[in-house]
Amino acid sequence: MTPRETFKAEAAKRILITDGAFGTEIQNWKLSEADYAGDLTLGHDQKGNNDILALTKPEVPESIHRAYFEAGADIAETNTFSANRISQADYGAQGLVREINVASAQLARRLADEFQAKDGRPRFVAGAVGPTNKTLSLSPDVNDPGFREIDFDELKDVYREQTDALVEGGADFILIETVFDTLNAKAGIMAAIESGEALGRDLPIMLSMTLTDLSGRNLSGHTVEAFWHAVRHAKPLTIGLNCSFGAEQLRPHVKVLSELCDTLIMVYPNAGLPNELGAYDEMPETTAGLVHEWAEAGQVNVLGGCCGSTPAHIAAIAQSVTGLTPRQPATPAVRTRLAGLEPMTMAA
Repeated sequence: MTPRETFKAEAAKRILITDGAFGTEIQNWKLSEADYAGDLTLGHDQKGNNDILALTKPEVPESIHRAYFEAGADIAETNTFSANRISQADYGAQGLVREINVASAQLARRLADEFQAKDGRPRFVAGAVGPTNKTLSLSPDVNDPGFREIDFDELKDVYREQTDALVEGGADFILIETVFDTLNAKAGIMAAIESGEALGRDLPIMLSMTLTDLSGRNLSGHTVEAFWHAVRHAKPLTIGLNCSFGAEQLRPHVKVLSELCDTLIMVYPNAGLPNELGAYDEMPETTAGLVHEWAEAGQVNVLGGCCGSTPAHIAAIAQSVTGLTPRQPATPAVRTRLAGLEPMTMAA
């Protein structure tokens, strides 16, 4: 079976688990500039460039992947959120984009295969593609609303470079995550489609939107419903939400997506809201209890954690949904009714 077929078969049996945060876990290592820079001599400070650790200190991401798999994760997201030409330019490392992504994907692939060999349960690698620090929909200059720092074709090429490298390294899927600008996501989608076509095979896409306010919109102003209708043509393997808020604040938006979408729903919220120091205080059992409600209501297919989540959070989530029935994607009739294209009828 293809990775898409295997994933869908597993998702029909149980609620799957993706991993948790990487950034906050890397912070726990308290790495120095020398740890980040290694022997690369790039001429820029590298401290904070988490993606480059795949080349300079691979034992760090390897340890984190291993901890999440031991906690019960079915999916490893590569440590490549900012491993693109735009973001790496801040560190003078744009020339290493291919090497970083290939190494990160190979590392995740090796561990996924190792854990699958132990018990026969399929493990998957999602190549993580972040939004970059540019936006196609909005001007960064308040005095010039028509100005854009980048155009669609350029951003698509940036994503294509990263996507090709992730697939070369062994990623099963391309996860376009933390989508604050829907047009950015569409550039990522086009890059993934082109990459799959060049390989002559199916390259499944996962999409995950991030909300910027409690009304349920992202930075480009799209609601979760609008986002779905803007990207459904890509036939994503999963669609959902990550980052933004904790599970408590995401509840109504998860419900809307669950009722509307004809594909699998993946949600990985932050471990609550950050405190005044920017740290996350929500305990694993609290997060697990909140997402358990979604699972019990039949609203999700894949669960995990974003900022502030730890292997302990992932273990608690995995335990909380064991034995629960996974969500069934919305039928065409339900989608049509919810879209307001067909009037609801009352039973006699």
